[in-house]
Amino acid sequence: MAALLRGLRAGRALRGLGSVVATPSATTPQSSSLRRGFHCAALRLQDESKSDKPPSSSTTYHEHYRAHTTEQHTTAASQGDSASDPAAEEASRPNTSYQDQSGEQGEEYETEEQLQARILTAALEFVPQHGWSMEAIAAGAETLGLSSASTGMFYNGAGDLVLHFIAQCNSQLTEILAEQHKQVQLGQAEPKKTADFLRDAVETRLRMYIPYIETWPQAMSILLLPHNIPDSLKHLSSLVDDIWYYAGDRSTDMNWYTKRAALTGIYNTTELVMVQDSSPDFQDTWNFLDNRIQDVVNMAGTAKQVQSTGEAVVQGLMGAAVTLKNLTGVNQRR
Repeated sequence: MAALLRGLRAGRALRGLGSVVATPSATTPQSSSLRRGFHCAALRLQDESKSDKPPSSSTTYHEHYRAHTTEQHTTAASQGDSASDPAAEEASRPNTSYQDQSGEQGEEYETEEQLQARILTAALEFVPQHGWSMEAIAAGAETLGLSSASTGMFYNGAGDLVLHFIAQCNSQLTEILAEQHKQVQLGQAEPKKTADFLRDAVETRLRMYIPYIETWPQAMSILLLPHNIPDSLKHLSSLVDDIWYYAGDRSTDMNWYTKRAALTGIYNTTELVMVQDSSPDFQDTWNFLDNRIQDVVNMAGTAKQVQSTGEAVVQGLMGAAVTLKNLTGVNQRR
């Protein structure tokens, strides 16, 4: 309001001055001094009115730009510090973990397959006591704090336990062979001859049965039940493939089938010898394995030999079924 009043007064003064200046008169020293005095007074009034005006839009824009730029630099600097500090970066991430209504952190979701695997792994501890049975599975579930009713998850009964153990053993052997192969490639170990490699691999795999050797004939009989044979053969085929792969076999002709069929037959028959072996540290079993391995290495790849090898494998499996029935007396589903 004060600025407005001063502006009005300045306007009236300027109009009065304008009338005086606009009127032509004789140029005298007095009139010239008067005009200069009026002109200076008018300029002072204009300066006072300008000082009371709000800042212009351009001034406001520049000040906003400087403030915004300063804020950007500050944000960039804080982000740079967060990037260099893992703890700050972790804290800046959105919290996607689940919290229940009480504010406690929720556990990660476990699938049914993962829970089954945990129960079956825990059940292996009770196999020497309960055999390959639902009782062992129930005892394993109880050690995990679960009800024995959780055995209802296993529709194949004891077959699920045996197949889980076989898959676990195959996985352990694959890890061992992969590590040996890595050491050879790095020059940290000498490569083995094919016969020695096959023998050591089969022996390593069969030794995994030793903690359960008293009950293993029961497990073998469960695997020979009709509904378990497909999965049993799948695990056996995978085992043989892995052994030949790490042995260095890359054949794509009939030798591929011949070698795998022959090693399958040797593995099965050696397993049968092992469950009946009472020699110290199963020495008779390993001697039998030594004599059979060389046959696989020297085998040629004719179709006739493939056929005879396949027939030998089938005969070995049939003989295994009869032998296991005699050993265990198990001829029904458990």
